[in-house]
Amino acid sequence: MLRQFDVKNAFLLGDLEEEMYMDAPPGFNKKFTTNQVCKFKKALYGLNQSPRAWFGRFTKAMIEMEFQQSQGDYTLFIKHFSSGKVTTLIVYVNDIIVTGDDLGEIKQLKQRLAKEFEIKDF
Repeated sequence: MLRQFDVKNAFLLGDLEEEMYMDAPPGFNKKFTTNQVCKFKKALYGLNQSPRAWFGRFTKAMIEMEFQQSQGDYTLFIKHFSSGKVTTLIVYVNDIIVTGDDLGEIKQLKQRLAKEFEIKDF
């Protein structure tokens, strides 16, 4: 069984680990004085930190779901079940490919991912 999921707006879901600021965007100049800046509360598309922030949140979710992150490829996650079955997933940017030998476990994974992220199933 092979499934593919897409996480919508993935780079907007990450939490920044450092404080980041920007100049006020055009149109906000009347509300801000010349020396004021805006502080980011979340990651945005275009920030160099956004991919790392998104992947950090995704990794945390996978570990909470008892997946093991591969040491050879950090985008690969594996979960072994007591029944001897295995579910494996790999991530590329915001696309997730899942394979496993138990359709029920893959459906459960999809439900758990959908609680954490907005996903599209292909």
